[in-house]
Amino acid sequence: MIMIKQYKQLLHLLWILPAICALSCSKIADYKEVVSTDKTKPEPVSNVQVQNLAGGAIITYDLPLSENILYVQANYKINDEISRQTKSSYYSDTIIVGGFEKSQDYKVVLYAVSRANVFSDSVVVTVHPGTPAYLNAFPSITTKADFGGININVLNLLKANLGIVTISKDPVTKQFEIINQNYTNQDTISYSLRGYDTIPKEFGIYITDQYGNISDTFFTTITPIFEVQMDKGKFNSYVLPSDVKTGFGWEIQNLWNGNTGSPGYHTEQPIQPLVWPAVITFDMGQAAKLSRYTIWNRGIDGSGNWLWQAGAPLTWTLWGRAQSPVDEVLPSGPGSPATGETSPNGWINLGTYRLPAKPSGLPNPQYTNNDLDYWNAGFSFNFSLDLPK
Repeated sequence: MIMIKQYKQLLHLLWILPAICALSCSKIADYKEVVSTDKTKPEPVSNVQVQNLAGGAIITYDLPLSENILYVQANYKINDEISRQTKSSYYSDTIIVGGFEKSQDYKVVLYAVSRANVFSDSVVVTVHPGTPAYLNAFPSITTKADFGGININVLNLLKANLGIVTISKDPVTKQFEIINQNYTNQDTISYSLRGYDTIPKEFGIYITDQYGNISDTFFTTITPIFEVQMDKGKFNSYVLPSDVKTGFGWEIQNLWNGNTGSPGYHTEQPIQPLVWPAVITFDMGQAAKLSRYTIWNRGIDGSGNWLWQAGAPLTWTLWGRAQSPVDEVLPSGPGSPATGETSPNGWINLGTYRLPAKPSGLPNPQYTNNDLDYWNAGFSFNFSLDLPK
């Protein structure tokens, strides 16, 4: 038999809003508004210095000594087709240029612009940006066969806004077409595309950035692993002495009975012992190499709101074993066995998981319709492909 132990830890979830850096100054200005009748041509910027970055550069300068300057404008081409324009107000002595296609010399033309929208003479500066993020990430692409499809991994060490685009041949036209686009700024990108037969299939993967730059294409042929839903009729409760008790008649069998509404599974309240983690155990009745699972948590139930609160598990660890179960107070916290490693009594750590954050970022109990739809669709999680059967 295979046994599953599940940790349920009630932890505060910190929702960190991603910082969005606008390539401009800290003051708000309407650069198009003419606020002066002084048509005198301003002097250009001087003492220009360049600090090159990955895919961009920071340019500093001295502004002309005039109270009539409104902003500095930089014009530049990031590739053979696309031109960009960046502005920085007179409150700043710095302008950031970015989006360059590759690491090479580029010309940037700087203008000081007056409040009457009069441009100075140009100052041309050469920048030589480092390798942009999308090209940095491209060599890190790795793939492997997954259940019913392909698993894709990319390292985005610069945490840039990237698009991971997957293509495959259309069965009718035999032409490559986009089948998936994954946009993210995560540093470690890992996801799977499924729904394919267990026959060799060619995939292509390329990376884009927010400026329209596109990498070469990485091609691979994958034979998806056969996947079938487990026979949940063989699942059974298997209570061990260290398990938390069930409450309110919401039994553990409700975890797999096909009903995503009430009643579900519920622990007693308050949970005893009060020392976390709380543990539940059940028997899957069959040995299997696990691929993925989906959890539906209690949502809006009558007048109650359980979205991201009120006991909804935020972090949990799954443990499994193919032999007869041994009760054990399983380790948790720093120093615990990593995924794929075993506890002293032979329980294998199948993975630690975290509930995805609320898309809107609103504080509890507030939520949007999109939040509710996201919650009601359930949350799917993958098992590591390296785990044993």
